[in-house]
Amino acid sequence: MPAARTTLRRGLAAAAASSLLAVAATACGYGSEAKDDDSAKSNVSAGGKKLSADTVKIGYFPNLTHATALVGIQEGLIAEELGGTTVKPSTFNAGPSEIEALNAGSIDIGFIGPSPSINGYSKSKGQNLRIIGGSASGGVKLVVNPKKIKTQDDLKGKKIATPQLGNTQDVAFLNWISEKGWKVDAQSGKGDISVVRSDNKVTPDAFKAGSLDGAWVPEPTASKLVAEGGKVLLDESTLWPDDKFVITNIIVSQKFLSEHPDVVDAVLRGTVNTNKWINADPDRAKASANAALEELSGKALPAEVLDPAWASIRITDDPLAATLQAQADHAVEAGLLEKPDLKGIYDLKPLNKILKAAGQPEVADAGLGVK
Repeated sequence: MPAARTTLRRGLAAAAASSLLAVAATACGYGSEAKDDDSAKSNVSAGGKKLSADTVKIGYFPNLTHATALVGIQEGLIAEELGGTTVKPSTFNAGPSEIEALNAGSIDIGFIGPSPSINGYSKSKGQNLRIIGGSASGGVKLVVNPKKIKTQDDLKGKKIATPQLGNTQDVAFLNWISEKGWKVDAQSGKGDISVVRSDNKVTPDAFKAGSLDGAWVPEPTASKLVAEGGKVLLDESTLWPDDKFVITNIIVSQKFLSEHPDVVDAVLRGTVNTNKWINADPDRAKASANAALEELSGKALPAEVLDPAWASIRITDDPLAATLQAQADHAVEAGLLEKPDLKGIYDLKPLNKILKAAGQPEVADAGLGVK
């Protein structure tokens, strides 16, 4: 097998596997409650003409991999493109609940991981959502106890956590194990390595207590483990061509896209402006994202967690469509997903129109776009 293809395989099954499980978490792997973010700043532009909808309801996670939403709403960069149309934000802790909200019309646009995007689209037979843009790449690491594990070969016989059976990181780890030639039963997690499904909220304490030897987890959990004495043994981005793989997409209800294309365009202009703002001044953007997290959760991330976590996440308009397709393919190969038909999952025409107008390169849909 060519090296590029082998490289692509290693982490890709990751996201699609949670598409098998309706309860599987997104890249963050947290719980499932949704919360209306009525306290968010700058929900309404200071002025301007109202668009075709009075309100646009946007869902996202209170997590650094959703920095576009955190910063875009915190700084008013999305609202200012919407004129008199109000932004109503809601936060979620798991992909399935956000997809349910989209299906029910409780949100119109969402920031979400690749697995629930695949799952939602597949379960609705391509009728509920479109991916209309990218947001973030990377931010997943294998962190271990350096006293017990010094090399990758030392993982054999150890207890390594993933967020949940079949979620993005779980399948990435199972696929990587397979590439190493080790055997693990996907359902039980038993084999040459013990794969322990552990909620990201409790994994740092379990690691600190010594009941886990390591974890394949997203940020900021990975950096929390490092703060507890862990060492990064592998950054998943190194397994991918150009070190890029999708961790967060922007999705929209097909109904809302059809009825309010002007609002969708405005939100996308806001996200493109936000991503430009973030990449132009990463330190200021990092502080803004952390302020948003503190407002949403009541607690900011300490510098020893925030700084390395932020550095490992790449903010991008590109949805990295080829990696989504590969993720689905590898979930199928792992026996965790029936082969999905993803044709039509992307509609990147609005985004590409905005990028072209801004003098930026257009992005590709890997043959999975609407005709």
